[in-house]
Formats: sequence, C-alpha cells, structure tokens
Amino acid sequence: MEHSKEELRKHEKSLVWAVVLLVAVLLILAIIGFFFMKPPTDYIEGQADATAVKISGKLPGRIYKFFVSEGDSVKAGDTLVQITSSTVEAKLAQAQAMRNAAAAQSQKANNGARSQTVQAAYELWQQASAAREIAKKTFDRMENLFSQDVISAQKRDEAEAAYKASIAAESAAKSQYDLATEGARREDKASAAAMVSAAAGSVKEVKSLLEDEYLVAPCDGRIDVIYPNEGELVAMGSPIMGLLKEDDKWVTFNVNEGMLNGLEKGQEITIIVPALDNKEVKAKIYYIRDMGDYAAWRATKASGQWDSRTFQIKARPVSPEPRLLPGMTILFKKPEK
Repeated sequence: MEHSKEELRKHEKSLVWAVVLLVAVLLILAIIGFFFMKPPTDYIEGQADATAVKISGKLPGRIYKFFVSEGDSVKAGDTLVQITSSTVEAKLAQAQAMRNAAAAQSQKANNGARSQTVQAAYELWQQASAAREIAKKTFDRMENLFSQDVISAQKRDEAEAAYKASIAAESAAKSQYDLATEGARREDKASAAAMVSAAAGSVKEVKSLLEDEYLVAPCDGRIDVIYPNEGELVAMGSPIMGLLKEDDKWVTFNVNEGMLNGLEKGQEITIIVPALDNKEVKAKIYYIRDMGDYAAWRATKASGQWDSRTFQIKARPVSPEPRLLPGMTILFKKPEK
C-alpha cells in the first residue's frame, strides 16, 4: 500500500514537471515569434499600361489591303492600310468637270457670248435642272423611309444636302445661261471668275479626302489591335487599328488618401511585376489625382469618422523595361504609417 502511494506521488510530480516544461517551451516560442517573426507585407495592386493611338482617316470607303498585322512593330511613316472609295473618286471626277465648266464659262464671259456658247450654257442649265429633279425625288423617297424608321437621320440629311446642292447648281447654271444671253458685264466676269475659284476649291477638298487612301503610322510603336477585316466598309473617322507607343509605358494604382503620406510627385518607388518572376522595377511618380466622389468612402457616423477619398497614382519606369506589357499586374508595398 505504501509502495503504491509512493508511485502515485512520483507520477504526479512527473506530470507537474511536464506541464511546467511545456509552458516554458510555449513561452520561449512566443518570445522568439514576437522578436523575430515579421508580419506579412501588405501590397497595393495596380496595372501596367501604355499610350494607345487610334488610327483613323477622313476617307469613307472599303478596306482594300492591310500592310501590317497585329503584333507588328512599325516606324513613323510606315504604310499601314489602303482604303478605296469609288464614291469619292466619282465626286472628284464630278468636281473636276464642274471646274472645267466654270472655267469655260469664265472664258466665255471674257470673250463675249457666241451662239454656240449660249447653246452650251442652255444645255448645262437643262442638265442641272434634270439633276435637281432626280435629287428631289431621291430626297422625297428618303424622307418617306425616314418617317417609317427604315433609314437613319444621317442618310436623310445626306439626301437633303444633295437636293439643296442640286438647286444651287441649277441656279448657277441658269445664271450662266442668262449671262450668255444678256452679254457679260464687269460684275458678270468677276462672278464667273469666282465660280472658277469655288469649283477649284471643291476639287481640292475631294483630293484632300483621297490623300487618306493610304494611312501611315504617326509614330513608332506596335500594332495592338485591328478592328475591321479586308473588304469591310469603314465610315469617316472610324478607328481602324490601335497603335501602342511602347516607349511610353506607365503603371497605375489607386490608394486611399490615408496612404498618401509619403507619396509625392517626382518620388522614385519600387514596384514588383509578378509576371516577370517578381522582378523589381524602379519607377517615378508623375501623376496624383483625386478620382472623384464616385470613389469615396463615406463615414457612417456623425462623429468619430471622416470621409476618405481614393486617389489614382501613375508612375513611369525609370529605365526601359521591354518585357513589361500593358495589362500586367504590378504590386507596390503600402507606405508605412
């Protein structure tokens, strides 16, 4: 019996020592963790970007041929695409014919009217009158279709403009006929010369449109995206392709205004690019701007809290980084408070 009690006391004593030893080990581990373990780094996530230039032209027409593909690197002045427009080419021929007719009328005013000249002026007037009638019928049809929501307002306005232009052309042709029959005065000669200038201006205007038959690269860069396919129609000013200026890259991230302390324009920071094996890149802040009320955190209490706005920060790499592509995620360590 005495032997059993002795063994029980030894067992209890061993258990106490074991508990003490366990507590000591836990205490030591806590001390080591407090002094040596660091909290995880808190990062702000952002994105890489680059300046994009949209390539478009004044010439409405059909894509005839692309000279580049998506991903190609180009230099300023390289030919990118050819656009053809039979409509504009026809307008050029028409404008040149009107210029020649105006020049002939001016010559007639200077030389005096002949019977042949009078007859020619009359025929031009009749042609203009017939063209006006056709334009009127076209406009009436377009007006009806527009009222039925079949065509757009732009098509209706184009028909109306063509009709008004035909009226003006008929009036001009009639004036030339009257001039031929009545004889040219000094004012008439000046008017004929003015019509020559106006017709020449029309030719120049159409030729300016045809100058955009071939579109060239405005700067060095890489073709990012091509919107239409060969053979498709494009309108005036429609974007045809996007050109990335690879020498103008930046990164952007958004921070709460409470983190702005320690960040200022012109400051050099270090960003991390996970896609490039967590490569560290030096960048310089060049832009800090409030994102507006839509990006503001509103306080929920009348006191003790305050509204916090969000600011956008942009920074450019200090040194060129060819592997940094637009859309890549970047990480920036939050500034310590």
